[in-house]
Amino acid sequence: MSYTFQIFSSVKELPTHWNLIIGQQNIMLSEEYFRVLEDSKPTNMKCFFIGFFSDGNLIGGALFQYLSFIEHKTFQKDEVLCSVRNFLAKKFTKDVMILGNNMLTGQNGFYFDISKVSAEKSISLLNEASKTLQNKFGKSSLIIFKDYQRSFLKNFEEEKFKSFFRFSVQPNMILNIKPEWKTFENYADDFSKKYRARLKSAKKKLEGIQKTEFDLATLRKYQKEMNILYQNVAENAPFNTFFLTDHHFESMKENLHENFKVFGYFLDEKVIGFYTLIINNQDIDTYFLGYDKDIQKEKQIYLNMLFDMTEFGISNQFKRIIFGRTALEIKSTIGAEPVEIFGLIKHNNKAINPFIEKIFTSLNPKVEWIQRKPFK
Repeated sequence: MSYTFQIFSSVKELPTHWNLIIGQQNIMLSEEYFRVLEDSKPTNMKCFFIGFFSDGNLIGGALFQYLSFIEHKTFQKDEVLCSVRNFLAKKFTKDVMILGNNMLTGQNGFYFDISKVSAEKSISLLNEASKTLQNKFGKSSLIIFKDYQRSFLKNFEEEKFKSFFRFSVQPNMILNIKPEWKTFENYADDFSKKYRARLKSAKKKLEGIQKTEFDLATLRKYQKEMNILYQNVAENAPFNTFFLTDHHFESMKENLHENFKVFGYFLDEKVIGFYTLIINNQDIDTYFLGYDKDIQKEKQIYLNMLFDMTEFGISNQFKRIIFGRTALEIKSTIGAEPVEIFGLIKHNNKAINPFIEKIFTSLNPKVEWIQRKPFK
């Protein structure tokens, strides 16, 4: 059996049946989402789409991203430690090539039809594609294969992956929606007394704030305000590898339509917060959000957003809500549980790569947190 692959730098080049084979399995690998990346990817990012073929038939697809850090300030807070980290990041990592999507948490980097190709062969093909990209489009400082669950790591045990360091940073916080939760009240009833009281208190603080779903026209109307609120949150994060473009949310809605949800919060007719969701078959992926930091403290907007995301998932009978790898403790208070995820990283400089574990752990220290258990 003959296996081949082809590199596409534009959605227009994709095979006509790409969505039938790949895109419908994972919206993050669909033509529609790839158009978003083409139109509104971060300014320091390049994307490549790979098609894999068996005897000329499409059997799989992948997303690779190049991120440049030369002009990008990765560590945001104006502290001496962040200045040192930025210096080290630029010295050792001018850019990185990622198999996967750096804008999302989880394995959104590839899909193969397992009836047509084995997992072992799939990983071999991905590695070959990685090498070809490096040779054809430039050797990056780092190569990262991202966000695999522990059970999948056995596919990277061959000799060719011995030079990679396996790492795990923050877990992915996931809420599995129980079949018996037909309404938000069913979910709340499963809380212990302490957490039911906390939920009621948070909801009460939201009095006077109106919530509404944005259609495309409304999103365009408030896009400027949304970008300011997004920056409020993004710039406060200690570590960022990119920033969204000003028209990113509009592009998401234009291309994903009802599979991209935007909900806004208003106080005195002014937008003071918003959150976004991506519908991915039976899963919901929480996406970017923003809020007024001063009002957030008083009204507990972020906690209320988490509850509202959960209510949306339950009301529409989705299977899981994928909350990502930030704000771990507060997400655990609404019932999300940690799922450990791993990646592989390698530095292309053979003199530096033996020290990649020490460099990586110094730039990405583990976050200590307490997992809360809200259910009875």
